[in-house]
Amino acid sequence: MVNKELLLRELTFKFARSGGAGGQNVNKVSTKVLLQWPVLASTCVDEDMKSLIMETLSNRINKDGIFQLECDTDRSQLKNKEIAIERFLHIIKMTLTPVKARKKTKIPYRKVLDRLDRKAKQSEKKSNRRWSAE
Repeated sequence: MVNKELLLRELTFKFARSGGAGGQNVNKVSTKVLLQWPVLASTCVDEDMKSLIMETLSNRINKDGIFQLECDTDRSQLKNKEIAIERFLHIIKMTLTPVKARKKTKIPYRKVLDRLDRKAKQSEKKSNRRWSAE
């Protein structure tokens, strides 16, 4: 598939201050991680994979062809970087995994007969409840 080590070498990271709860730590430390990967300039994926990635992940890729992923779930910059890398690898793996085609199956004849039998019994039960004026 794709060489993981080569892919990780192509990543660049930017850091910023996270918003939200965290007290004084939020105001001092840049814990938010912005992972960037240049899809079009990548050497570890071939052209077919690039076009598939560009098409599937178009909402995460900017006009310059750079895939972007943010992570600010943890208070630690290192932990956020690890989470971002893990998410990135998962997204790429899921994108490049071909979708298995669904095989159409036929309902077995015995099951069809069972259903029709149940319907007939239910119909008979309800018709026996009717009051007949004779």
